[in-house]
Amino acid sequence: MFHLRLDTRSSSSCKVLCLGAHADDIEIGCGGTILRLLRAYPKAEVYWVVFSAPGTRRLEARNSAASFLASCGNKTVVVKNFRESFFPYRGEAIKECFEEIKRRFSPELVLTHYRHDLHQDHRIISDFTWNTFRRHLILEYEIPKYDGDLGAPNTFVSLDAETCRVKVDNLCRNFLSQKNKQWFTEDLFLSMLRLRGVEANSATKYAEAFYCRKRVL
Repeated sequence: MFHLRLDTRSSSSCKVLCLGAHADDIEIGCGGTILRLLRAYPKAEVYWVVFSAPGTRRLEARNSAASFLASCGNKTVVVKNFRESFFPYRGEAIKECFEEIKRRFSPELVLTHYRHDLHQDHRIISDFTWNTFRRHLILEYEIPKYDGDLGAPNTFVSLDAETCRVKVDNLCRNFLSQKNKQWFTEDLFLSMLRLRGVEANSATKYAEAFYCRKRVL
């Protein structure tokens, strides 16, 4: 059983699997938590998988992963080429990727998409996460978008202002292809962190939010 602690520095290893349907999903959903986790677990091992990153997005995905995992000495970054928005029709091939990940890496913590996310690609990744990793601690992160599908998460990770700033700066610097989208803005990302910080009654004012379907106390 894995006991996740972020309030103390641990000499133990921590094997973390980060799953994102598209370039920038992992960073938006749980980038701050990853930064905090790497401070708490200097010996952490991270396996980072992006399933769709066409064209310039591929280089952006790799550069961003390098930014967020700069302090991680043991990391693997995988960027796949599945066609965006068509994941429900590529289920068998995506499932094969999950089986390959399971053969290569045995995580203690999995960070993935929210089960009820209204983007079809996000839901597919969440579904296959639970189908593949049945005895693991899984935290489902959220992505703000036009669909208005933000819910009431039940798990929060407090973040200090500096960590939030690093997260947002990394996002805005590494994903220049998204600057023309009216939702991809610094104020949106900071607003989400502040809102979840209020809900978590965070002493640091900010937090990232997750859905945890199973935990053992």
